Amino acid sequence: MQPPSNTAGRSRVRVFGAACIAIATACLLVGMLEADITDRYAASRDFIEYWAAGQLLIQHANPYDADATLRIQQAAGMLENDPQITLSPPAASCLLLPLGLVSPKTGLVIWALALIASLLISVWLIWVLNGRPDNAFHLCGYLFAPAVACLMLGQIGTFLLLGVVLFLYLHQRWPYLAGVALLPCVWKPHLFLPFFMVLFLWSLDRRQLRILAGFLGAVIAASAITLHFDPQVWSQYFRMVADTSGRLHGYIPTLSVTLRFLIDPRALWLQYIPEIAVSCWAVWYFFTRRHRWNWIEQGSWLFLASAACTPYSWFTDEAILLPAVLNGVYRAIELRRSLWPIAVIGLAALVEVCALGHIASTHYLWTVPAWLGWYLYATWNREQAPVPQERHDVEVTWSR
Repeated sequence: MQPPSNTAGRSRVRVFGAACIAIATACLLVGMLEADITDRYAASRDFIEYWAAGQLLIQHANPYDADATLRIQQAAGMLENDPQITLSPPAASCLLLPLGLVSPKTGLVIWALALIASLLISVWLIWVLNGRPDNAFHLCGYLFAPAVACLMLGQIGTFLLLGVVLFLYLHQRWPYLAGVALLPCVWKPHLFLPFFMVLFLWSLDRRQLRILAGFLGAVIAASAITLHFDPQVWSQYFRMVADTSGRLHGYIPTLSVTLRFLIDPRALWLQYIPEIAVSCWAVWYFFTRRHRWNWIEQGSWLFLASAACTPYSWFTDEAILLPAVLNGVYRAIELRRSLWPIAVIGLAALVEVCALGHIASTHYLWTVPAWLGWYLYATWNREQAPVPQERHDVEVTWSR
């Protein structure tokens, strides 16, 4: 009998490391449940807006009602007088229904476990999508600062990440399921407009409509479930959007909003110009590469450009960029480029999250350009560079 190969040994180490992370996180959450987590603590997290919407919806009430939302949230222990209302469309509201059956404390624990599970699955699938490289760099994805911020605040970024990664994993072999997996993206559709435009064009070009059919079917089914609990939900949603549009006049740390404040803070339409521009670029980018389109390679550029030009987002939404960031790591390894840039960027972002504790700060304006710059550096002139035939033969260097 031959001894196990180094590759098999390292694979076991990776699996063991990931399992330890999962078990330690679960134990930590259980300990928090017994010690510090209370309804009031849950009401202080961003999670409370989703819990309140689930509570109202399960009661067949309007999940966008500001007064009812405030009453529920203050009864849970929230100290603020400003209701935290979810801005997600009704098609995504059905995903919040389970929160309507539990207390804030229990809901936060379930929510946190779901966020962690989404991150664990996403990181593992990204490793698989990149050919199961013989290194453990994918484990650094568990410390990706936007994902960590999602876990700290109870935000939905890792759910969006899982939807994107499942699409990348399923779109070739199970196109219907790939379309269904995109349902969480409906939570924040403005983040994915260029992506959905290119997906539509790609489906037509390849005569592959099953992904679109799966996505539309999931959206229709989710909307029907929400309508069952609240038949007036769509009219209530549009009324809420009209009533709360003033929120967008405030400063949000994105490049598009910063552009508006530099030119004319009152001209809300200015912050939509970058997304219109990037949508036009996405159409051009697809048609110039449609014959060799790869959703991992070209899709990374698409998500990075979209994140840079979105009219409204928070730092936690950048969790969807993890596939691009890790893909850049593997490309840099292939091309024998230094990994120090992403190490410095990733550590700086993580320290910033831990130090600031909130995401409504201009200090986060640099992160999207940094992820974009990293991917440009990691993949530049890839076609002209000598690429090793097998990734496990590549020596990882931290200096050029």
